Amino acid sequence: MIQFPLVIMTGSGQYPEPSESEYIPGVCNIGKKEIKKRRNAALFSLALCFLFIGVAYLFGLPKYWRLLMFIPSASFGISFQQWYFKFCVAFGLKGIFNFNEIGKANTIEEKEYLRKDKLQAWKIILSGIALGVVAMLIFFVLL
Repeated sequence: MIQFPLVIMTGSGQYPEPSESEYIPGVCNIGKKEIKKRRNAALFSLALCFLFIGVAYLFGLPKYWRLLMFIPSASFGISFQQWYFKFCVAFGLKGIFNFNEIGKANTIEEKEYLRKDKLQAWKIILSGIALGVVAMLIFFVLL
C-alpha cells in the first residue's frame, strides 16, 4: 500500500515541522530560494493541466489524447509536495541539501540521513504519480 506523506504530525516528536533554514533528514532539505522554484513549478504544472483540458475540448481531441493529462497532473502533484514539504525529490535521491544560494548544495554523509531522505523522496514521487493517474482517469472517464 502506498503511504501518502500528506500530514505532518507536530507535538508528538514523530515528524518535526519543516524548516526554511535548517536541514532535517527526511523532512526538509531546501531553503527559501529552492522552495520558490518548487512553488513556481507547481503553479506552472497546474496551469498546464487547465490549458490541456481547454485545448482538448476546444479542438475536440480524440479521447485517448486525454491520457496525456497524466504528465502535467503528476508533475503538479510532485512539485506541489516539494513546495509544501520543503523537500526536493532530486536532492533527496542524490543525498544533498541546500539552504544557501541556488546551485550551492551540501552533501549528506550519514547513512541514516540518506535513508530517510530517499524514503521521503520516493513517497513524494509515488503519491505524485497516484495523483496523476487519478486526474487522468477522471478526465478520461468523466469529462
